[in-house]
Amino acid sequence: MNDKVFTKPIKKQFEFDEEVAAVFDDMLQRSVPFYGESQKITEFFALKKLQEGGIMYDLGCSTATLLLNIHRKLKNDATLVGLDNSEAMLEQARKKCEAYGADIEVKYADILDYEYKTADVFVSNYTLQFIRPLVREELVKKISSSLKKEGIFIFSEKVISHHPKLNKDLIECYYDFKQEQGYSLYEIMQKREALENVLVPYSEEENIKMAKSCGFSHCEVIFRWANFATFIAIK
Repeated sequence: MNDKVFTKPIKKQFEFDEEVAAVFDDMLQRSVPFYGESQKITEFFALKKLQEGGIMYDLGCSTATLLLNIHRKLKNDATLVGLDNSEAMLEQARKKCEAYGADIEVKYADILDYEYKTADVFVSNYTLQFIRPLVREELVKKISSSLKKEGIFIFSEKVISHHPKLNKDLIECYYDFKQEQGYSLYEIMQKREALENVLVPYSEEENIKMAKSCGFSHCEVIFRWANFATFIAIK
């Protein structure tokens, strides 16, 4: 189904409700530059690290597309767990898992409070940016402490530049991309307003510094397009 969420005047801040869940896969493909390519890189590293009997958590799994793609390529008996706090997203995820006969656990959960088992891989696709900065670092610490030694945390985030002119140009470049995907300027501005104070991005440097201060020995960018980046952090 095509994303038409912001063709009408907004009445509330952005949330992952039934309306968004119904068009979310289309929204991702048209709103996140090179989303498919960043996901392929994520799949590559996740599959390399997932061991027999190991566990991977996808935080903010939405409709479980990433987990389904990994499940198709998985060669061993590892456990895939998707967590989300949107029942609307999880409903879509369960339907997809059932349709493909995929043995994937998708659960309603608060990722800040969830009791994680020791895992090989954590993934977070554009999820940290929706967590208040005051508690974001606590979550990353929890992820680090729940990983095996040399386990990995792969996360994608919208990023900012602290150079005002460059940051403005990066946003303009992104809006050009969205218009090329068929979004009108009205839709773009409507979504920007809905996300105000809901999505709080860090810079590339701030994300790396956060990971290292939370127990990871190394963190770097493995994919970037303008103001969208995918990071890998190694415990």
